[in-house]
This record gives sequence, C-alpha cells and structure tokens, in this order.
Amino acid sequence: MDERVREHAAVLVDWSARVEDGDDVVLVTGPDAHDLAVAVAEALGERGANLLTMYSSGEIKRAYLRTHDGDFDESPEYERLLFERADVVLSLGGGRNTSATADVPGEIRQAYSSARSDIREARLDTRWISTVHPTRSLAQQANMAFEAYQDFAYDAILRDWESLAEEMAQLKALLDSGSEVHLVSTGTDLTMRIDGRTAVNSAASVAYDSHNLPSGEVFTAPHATEGEVTFDVPMTLHGESVRNVRLEFESGAVVDYDAEQGEDVIAEILETDDGARRLGELGIGMNRGIDRYTDNILFDEKMGDTIHLALGRAYDANLPDGESGNDSAIHVDLITDVSEDSRLEIDGEVVQRNGRFRWE
Repeated sequence: MDERVREHAAVLVDWSARVEDGDDVVLVTGPDAHDLAVAVAEALGERGANLLTMYSSGEIKRAYLRTHDGDFDESPEYERLLFERADVVLSLGGGRNTSATADVPGEIRQAYSSARSDIREARLDTRWISTVHPTRSLAQQANMAFEAYQDFAYDAILRDWESLAEEMAQLKALLDSGSEVHLVSTGTDLTMRIDGRTAVNSAASVAYDSHNLPSGEVFTAPHATEGEVTFDVPMTLHGESVRNVRLEFESGAVVDYDAEQGEDVIAEILETDDGARRLGELGIGMNRGIDRYTDNILFDEKMGDTIHLALGRAYDANLPDGESGNDSAIHVDLITDVSEDSRLEIDGEVVQRNGRFRWE
C-alpha cells in the first residue's frame, strides 16, 4: 500500500474527525476506495472505535432509482436511526464512473433527495467528514494521468492544516465583523448581506466546524443577495457538463438564469424547492495546494483564486443559535474564477484583488 494512503487515513481519523476510544463510526466507502477504507479501518481499530461499514455505489443507486416509481418513503426509520446513534460518519468517495447516475430522470432525483431530509439532518448532526480516494475514474475526469492525479490529490490532502488555519483566521475575522460583501469580476456584480452570520474557518476538521478533506476555504451564509453572477469554472452536475452559468438575483432569489451548457440541469436544481433559488453559502478558496481544476467540487471549490456560491441549504454553523437559515433539500456549489479583473470587498474595503488577499 502507498504509504500516503495511511497518512491520509491518519489525518482523516485524528485531525479531521477527532475519533476517540469508544466512538461509534459509520464508514461509507465507494467501490474503488478499498485501500483507503482498509487503512481507515486499521486506524479506527488502533484507536478503539466501533466500526460499521456501508458500501456506496453510483451504479447500485442508478439501478434503484431508475426502477422506482418515485414515491419514496419519508426518511425510513431504520436508516435514520443508524445516523442518529452514530458519533462519526466518514464518507470515502471513490466510484468507478463519475457519471453513473446521469440518466436518472430529474424528477426521480428530486423526489429521492427531498424524501431523505431527516436522514440528511441526522448525518449532519454527527462528526461527519467527506473525503475521496484518488481513483482512475477521478483522474480521467480531471484529464490527468493516474500517477499525476495521485500526486495532486495528496498535495491537497496532506497539508500543514494548523498553519493554513492560522492564515484563514484572518479572513474569518473580516467576514465575522462585516455587514456586506461585494463581488465584482467579468460578468459579475453581486452584493450579499453577511451581518449576523459567523464564518467558518474550514481547516478540514470538526474542531473548526469543517467537514471536508481536503478543505481550505472560509465560508459563511449570505442573505439579501442582489445582482448577477457568472460561474465560469466548468463542472459536472448530476452527471452532465455545466458551463458558464449566469444567475440573476432580486430580493435574495434567482429571477433569471442561463448557461452555455447544461441549462436544463440548472433548471432542475432551481425547481427542487423554494430554498433552491436562494444562496446557502459564500465560500472563498484558500488551499493553494490545489493548483488546477479537476471537475471535482471537493477540490475545485477550495482552490485559491476562486469563489463559490451554493444554491440551497445553509449550514447551521454559520447561524446564530435558534435561527434558521435558508432551507432546501439541495446544496449545489458553483464556482467562479477570480484570478483576473476581480475584487472582493467587505463593507467597501478591498480584501482580495485578482485572487490575492491584501496580506499576501
């Protein structure tokens, strides 16, 4: 086994999930994440955790959804209780086909997602972490040789997370004290209110309210969004390519949209529910170990010189106790490149220009 796989597992278990002796852990693994699953199981055994493993396959999900009539039971109790009683959920991405569910009808996907809201909330109440094992399918999606993709992935994952957390704390402080964000770039002139929100220093650990590995972003939950934004980073959503998406906001909601490619996917997302037309996240990428787009949101949204906005659900970590943010069955990130002809302002002060922060 590549020693970096065991390093990845150690970071996941110790730094990210903070697993302790006696923790009940659900390990959800993709078909081609076998080596990482083995290394994680070793680490969990060494730390005295309890382990239950689940198998997650896009091809199995496709087979189920394509034959179902769409009348799904609301958050079946047997699955909901599993996550309600778990302390930690570790999800290891590593499928054989990144577009396995591309031909599942949109209305079936929407119904399935909506019916699982309580299961989703139960999982989000655990110390959950999502990561990926570098696989050949992900390398192919990134248009990279497998060995080169492995190097890329581990450069992003095996970081000095404490040092990066200290750097990102500077941006968190500015967002926490700010009231309005203004983003300007080619095709974008957007304002968002952030007062009353708490930014998350997403340093790949539950100790920072961060749930992705790799991570390396600072994010908050905007509201009262006005203006338009263009997302020029290509990506795959629901198994289809999406390019150059434009959204126009009035009174916080999307009132118009178009896309050079994948406009039908954007329409499907926006029609999921009322909350799907509003933003749940403003995220600013700061992981400079990610130096290229790979058509994988887990990496691409963390890349330095990018900003992403998510349609749908807001995270509780950004909200005051007792306050509900934007609610939706979906949380879909879209990315814009801010490396040229751009600026990010907080309360009129330029914090980032052309991808570089004022302290860099």
